[in-house]
Amino acid sequence: MFVQRLILGALDTNCWVVADDRGGPAVVIDPADDANAILAAVGEREVSAVVLTHKHFDHIGAVREIVARTGAPLLVHDEDAADLSSPAGTGGAMFGFTATAPVPDRLLSDGDVLTAGDLRLTVLHTPGHTPGGVCLFAEDPTGGPAQLFAGDTLFAGSVGRTDFPGGDARALSHSIATKLVALPADTIVHPGHGPDTTIGRERRVNPFFPRA
Repeated sequence: MFVQRLILGALDTNCWVVADDRGGPAVVIDPADDANAILAAVGEREVSAVVLTHKHFDHIGAVREIVARTGAPLLVHDEDAADLSSPAGTGGAMFGFTATAPVPDRLLSDGDVLTAGDLRLTVLHTPGHTPGGVCLFAEDPTGGPAQLFAGDTLFAGSVGRTDFPGGDARALSHSIATKLVALPADTIVHPGHGPDTTIGRERRVNPFFPRA
Protein backbone atom coordinates (compact mmCIF):
# COMPACT_ATOMS: atom_id res chain seq x y z
CA MET A 1 0.00 0.00 0.00
CA PHE A 2 1.24 3.49 -0.88
CA VAL A 3 0.74 5.96 1.98
CA GLN A 4 2.15 9.47 2.05
CA ARG A 5 1.56 12.03 4.78
CA LEU A 6 1.66 15.77 4.20
CA ILE A 7 1.56 18.06 7.24
CA LEU A 8 -0.37 21.10 6.10
CA GLY A 9 -2.03 24.28 7.28
CA ALA A 10 -1.91 26.44 10.37
CA LEU A 11 -2.79 23.53 12.69
CA ASP A 12 -0.35 21.00 11.20
CA THR A 13 -3.08 18.74 9.90
CA ASN A 14 -2.15 15.37 8.42
CA CYS A 15 -3.35 14.96 4.85
CA TRP A 16 -2.99 11.43 3.47
CA VAL A 17 -2.48 10.32 -0.12
CA VAL A 18 -3.28 6.61 -0.31
CA ALA A 19 -3.17 4.11 -3.17
CA ASP A 20 -2.39 0.49 -3.90
CA ASP A 21 1.25 -0.35 -4.61
CA ARG A 22 0.63 -1.06 -8.30
CA GLY A 23 0.20 2.47 -9.57
CA GLY A 24 -3.56 2.47 -9.12
CA PRO A 25 -5.65 5.58 -8.50
CA ALA A 26 -5.18 7.57 -5.31
CA VAL A 27 -7.55 8.59 -2.56
CA VAL A 28 -6.85 11.96 -0.93
CA ILE A 29 -7.91 12.07 2.72
CA ASP A 30 -8.38 15.44 4.44
CA PRO A 31 -6.81 17.92 1.98
CA ALA A 32 -6.05 20.52 4.62
CA ASP A 33 -4.13 23.08 2.55
CA ASP A 34 -1.66 23.57 -0.32
CA ALA A 35 -3.24 21.83 -3.29
CA ASN A 36 0.04 21.95 -5.23
CA ALA A 37 1.85 19.90 -2.58
CA ILE A 38 -0.97 17.36 -2.49
CA LEU A 39 -1.03 16.96 -6.25
CA ALA A 40 2.75 16.61 -6.32
CA ALA A 41 2.36 13.68 -3.90
CA VAL A 42 -0.36 12.18 -6.11
CA GLY A 43 1.98 12.34 -9.09
CA GLU A 44 0.73 10.64 -12.24
CA ARG A 45 -2.02 8.76 -10.47
CA GLU A 46 -5.67 9.50 -11.06
CA VAL A 47 -7.50 10.77 -7.98
CA SER A 48 -10.52 8.54 -7.54
CA ALA A 49 -11.95 10.29 -4.49
CA VAL A 50 -11.41 13.05 -1.95
CA VAL A 51 -12.58 11.86 1.47
CA LEU A 52 -13.12 13.97 4.57
CA THR A 53 -12.86 12.25 7.93
CA HIS A 54 -14.96 15.09 9.36
CA LYS A 55 -16.15 18.62 8.70
CA HIS A 56 -13.67 20.83 10.56
CA PHE A 57 -12.03 23.80 8.88
CA ASP A 58 -8.46 22.61 9.40
CA HIS A 59 -9.09 19.50 7.28
CA ILE A 60 -10.73 21.11 4.23
CA GLY A 61 -8.60 24.08 3.13
CA ALA A 62 -7.65 22.63 -0.27
CA VAL A 63 -10.85 20.70 -0.99
CA ARG A 64 -12.26 23.07 -3.57
CA GLU A 65 -9.04 23.29 -5.56
CA ILE A 66 -8.30 19.55 -5.45
CA VAL A 67 -11.83 18.70 -6.59
CA ALA A 68 -11.72 21.32 -9.35
CA ARG A 69 -8.32 20.27 -10.67
CA THR A 70 -8.85 16.51 -10.57
CA GLY A 71 -12.58 16.10 -11.13
CA ALA A 72 -12.65 13.65 -8.22
CA PRO A 73 -15.85 13.24 -6.21
CA LEU A 74 -16.01 14.58 -2.65
CA LEU A 75 -17.14 12.11 0.02
CA VAL A 76 -18.16 12.83 3.61
CA HIS A 77 -20.46 11.26 6.16
CA ASP A 78 -24.08 12.30 5.96
CA GLU A 79 -24.14 13.86 9.45
CA ASP A 80 -21.33 16.33 8.68
CA ALA A 81 -22.24 17.19 5.09
CA ALA A 82 -24.61 20.11 5.66
CA ASP A 83 -22.09 22.01 7.80
CA LEU A 84 -19.39 22.16 5.13
CA SER A 85 -20.96 25.13 3.36
CA SER A 86 -20.29 27.78 6.03
CA PRO A 87 -17.41 28.82 8.32
CA ALA A 88 -19.82 28.56 11.23
CA GLY A 89 -20.58 24.95 10.35
CA THR A 90 -16.93 23.96 9.93
CA GLY A 91 -15.93 25.61 13.20
CA GLY A 92 -13.65 28.04 11.39
CA ALA A 93 -15.63 31.15 12.25
CA MET A 94 -14.56 30.88 15.89
CA PHE A 95 -10.90 31.17 14.88
CA GLY A 96 -11.05 33.46 11.86
CA PHE A 97 -10.84 30.72 9.19
CA THR A 98 -13.16 30.96 6.21
CA ALA A 99 -12.59 27.67 4.34
CA THR A 100 -15.68 25.85 3.16
CA ALA A 101 -16.23 22.86 0.90
CA PRO A 102 -18.53 22.22 -2.07
CA VAL A 103 -21.61 20.05 -1.87
CA PRO A 104 -20.43 16.44 -1.48
CA ASP A 105 -20.92 14.07 -4.37
CA ARG A 106 -21.48 11.08 -2.09
CA LEU A 107 -22.63 10.70 1.49
CA LEU A 108 -20.89 8.00 3.47
CA SER A 109 -22.43 5.52 5.89
CA ASP A 110 -20.94 3.04 8.32
CA GLY A 111 -19.72 -0.07 6.52
CA ASP A 112 -19.34 1.49 3.08
CA VAL A 113 -16.34 0.21 1.14
CA LEU A 114 -14.38 2.58 -1.09
CA THR A 115 -12.24 1.02 -3.81
CA ALA A 116 -9.36 2.46 -5.82
CA GLY A 117 -7.55 -0.16 -7.83
CA ASP A 118 -6.63 -2.88 -5.34
CA LEU A 119 -7.13 -0.53 -2.40
CA ARG A 120 -10.20 -1.10 -0.24
CA LEU A 121 -11.13 1.37 2.50
CA THR A 122 -13.94 0.44 4.88
CA VAL A 123 -15.82 3.33 6.46
CA LEU A 124 -16.18 3.17 10.25
CA HIS A 125 -18.60 5.78 11.55
CA THR A 126 -16.99 7.06 14.76
CA PRO A 127 -19.04 10.01 16.04
CA GLY A 128 -17.85 12.04 18.99
CA HIS A 129 -15.37 14.60 17.74
CA THR A 130 -18.09 15.53 15.25
CA PRO A 131 -21.43 13.80 14.57
CA GLY A 132 -20.24 12.54 11.20
CA GLY A 133 -16.68 11.65 12.02
CA VAL A 134 -15.32 8.55 10.29
CA CYS A 135 -12.22 6.39 10.24
CA LEU A 136 -11.10 4.51 7.15
CA PHE A 137 -9.79 0.96 7.66
CA ALA A 138 -7.67 -0.84 5.07
CA GLU A 139 -6.37 -4.38 5.24
CA ASP A 140 -3.08 -4.97 3.45
CA PRO A 141 -3.68 -7.51 0.65
CA THR A 142 -0.01 -8.56 0.86
CA GLY A 143 -0.38 -9.63 4.49
CA GLY A 144 1.19 -6.61 6.15
CA PRO A 145 -0.38 -4.67 9.01
CA ALA A 146 -3.79 -3.12 8.47
CA GLN A 147 -3.97 0.66 8.38
CA LEU A 148 -6.48 3.03 9.95
CA PHE A 149 -6.90 6.62 8.83
CA ALA A 150 -8.41 7.97 12.01
CA GLY A 151 -8.99 11.67 11.43
CA ASP A 152 -9.44 13.34 14.82
CA THR A 153 -11.16 10.36 16.40
CA LEU A 154 -7.88 8.95 17.72
CA PHE A 155 -4.41 10.38 18.31
CA ALA A 156 -1.27 8.83 19.76
CA GLY A 157 -2.09 8.77 23.46
CA SER A 158 -5.25 10.84 23.17
CA VAL A 159 -8.45 11.54 21.25
CA GLY A 160 -10.05 14.46 19.47
CA ARG A 161 -11.68 17.28 21.39
CA THR A 162 -15.37 17.05 22.17
CA ASP A 163 -15.97 20.61 23.40
CA PHE A 164 -16.70 22.07 19.96
CA PRO A 165 -20.32 22.32 18.77
CA GLY A 166 -21.54 18.83 17.90
CA GLY A 167 -18.90 17.13 20.03
CA ASP A 168 -20.01 14.37 22.36
CA ALA A 169 -17.59 12.72 24.79
CA ARG A 170 -19.90 9.76 25.47
CA ALA A 171 -20.34 9.14 21.76
CA LEU A 172 -16.59 9.23 21.23
CA SER A 173 -16.01 6.74 24.04
CA HIS A 174 -18.65 4.48 22.51
CA SER A 175 -17.04 4.76 19.07
CA ILE A 176 -13.66 3.74 20.45
CA ALA A 177 -15.11 0.86 22.47
CA THR A 178 -17.24 -0.54 19.66
CA LYS A 179 -15.26 0.27 16.49
CA LEU A 180 -11.56 0.59 17.32
CA VAL A 181 -10.61 -1.51 20.34
CA ALA A 182 -11.18 -4.82 18.56
CA LEU A 183 -9.07 -3.98 15.50
CA PRO A 184 -5.86 -6.01 15.15
CA ALA A 185 -3.18 -4.87 17.58
CA ASP A 186 -0.64 -4.23 14.82
CA THR A 187 -3.01 -1.93 12.91
CA ILE A 188 -1.09 1.23 12.07
CA VAL A 189 -3.08 4.32 13.03
CA HIS A 190 -2.63 7.43 10.89
CA PRO A 191 -4.25 10.28 12.84
CA GLY A 192 -5.42 13.71 11.79
CA HIS A 193 -2.66 15.37 13.80
CA GLY A 194 0.60 14.14 15.26
CA PRO A 195 2.56 10.90 14.85
CA ASP A 196 1.41 7.45 13.87
CA THR A 197 0.65 4.85 16.50
CA THR A 198 -0.85 1.36 16.63
CA ILE A 199 -4.05 -0.01 18.09
CA GLY A 200 -2.00 -2.24 20.39
CA ARG A 201 -0.10 0.71 21.80
CA GLU A 202 -3.29 2.68 22.36
CA ARG A 203 -4.85 -0.24 24.23
CA ARG A 204 -1.92 -0.06 26.64
CA VAL A 205 -1.37 3.67 27.09
CA ASN A 206 -4.37 5.66 25.90
CA PRO A 207 -6.46 6.77 28.89
CA PHE A 208 -9.53 7.04 26.66
CA PHE A 209 -9.48 3.35 25.76
CA PRO A 210 -11.66 1.11 27.93
CA ARG A 211 -9.88 -1.02 30.50
CA ALA A 212 -10.85 -4.63 31.21
